[in-house]
Amino acid sequence: MSEAGSGRGEWPVRVRVPVEPVEAAVEADAVDAAVSHSGLVVRGPLFGVAAQSEDDGPRWRVVVEVTNGCPQQARDGLNSLFWFRAKDDAKSQAERRALLAAVARLEKEYVDELTVLDTRYRVVRAEEYAAVDAYGDLEMPRPTDPEPLTPDWSPGAGALSPRVDDGLVLDPEAPLTPLQAAERLSLRSLTYTGARFPGPVLQDSARALETHPDVMLMPTAFLIVERSGTKPWTPGSGLQATAHDARRTLAFSLSWWEPRQRGLIPFDAERDVDARSVVAENTSPAAAELAVFAEAEERLRAGNLNQVEVHGTVSRIARARRLLRWGHDGPEGPRPSDINTHGPEALHPRLDEHGTVHFEEPAEDESAT
Repeated sequence: MSEAGSGRGEWPVRVRVPVEPVEAAVEADAVDAAVSHSGLVVRGPLFGVAAQSEDDGPRWRVVVEVTNGCPQQARDGLNSLFWFRAKDDAKSQAERRALLAAVARLEKEYVDELTVLDTRYRVVRAEEYAAVDAYGDLEMPRPTDPEPLTPDWSPGAGALSPRVDDGLVLDPEAPLTPLQAAERLSLRSLTYTGARFPGPVLQDSARALETHPDVMLMPTAFLIVERSGTKPWTPGSGLQATAHDARRTLAFSLSWWEPRQRGLIPFDAERDVDARSVVAENTSPAAAELAVFAEAEERLRAGNLNQVEVHGTVSRIARARRLLRWGHDGPEGPRPSDINTHGPEALHPRLDEHGTVHFEEPAEDESAT
């Protein structure tokens, strides 16, 4: 194991050459991908929440997945986390009061960091990016990306799939493979540039290089991207933990969602009505058009494909990568120029310190009476 030097306050990078066969294959796969997809495109920030207890050292644990589009969505996730802990897991009234006090703050304030029951919670900010080849095409899943032995396409399978960032520990001292280390070092200088970004965004990005000079690479996630003709790729789904989860989402979109969006199946049709069932019955005037969607879904399932085309729109399963900027005090939080789509609000019924949920509060005049 070797250790690369650090400067400007970055963490040292510990490099460990993979020797176990599977890990070595993953590294070799990553080297090939770095050659074929050497460019990067940055989509923008994502937000979640990480926690740190006294015995965690420099490590932080992700408790709200870093997939939210704005800081307030991450705060809302933390609000719900505390509320359900108070409702279901609190071991005493004192513990429940502490959790409910945090809920009360999150219902009224833009809180980016707070300490509850000796644990620090911080809204964290990550950059989402993807690798592209010389033609601007986004990287698809690699041969060594995890896949289920028997793909499950059933509608309820998603509930059993792992969540993005489930159980993830962010450890700046963890050893990296040579390619991971090279990527981490090369991305330390990543910053926004160009006239399309407002001045405050550029200023915050430049400032982050000083306040959080290091980066932490997060596990790969997967999503659907779409393109029609020569237009740029656009996201067609949220992040998924595995490529198969993204494929299953695409299969649902082809057979169920897109036909409804296009008016080929009524929105108020029974839930089990989809392109395949309508084509099988062959009683709808739209059966011929729906057959195109049903055939695309069948090809996706049968070949475990990462790309299909329907009516001139190409849908692809793409690899999404994320990085957190990191400083002496841990991961970066929201920047002043980051935008919230909504404000703090109450998300759940009132819960008292005894654990009783009050679904209906009396009107003010009835309470007074």
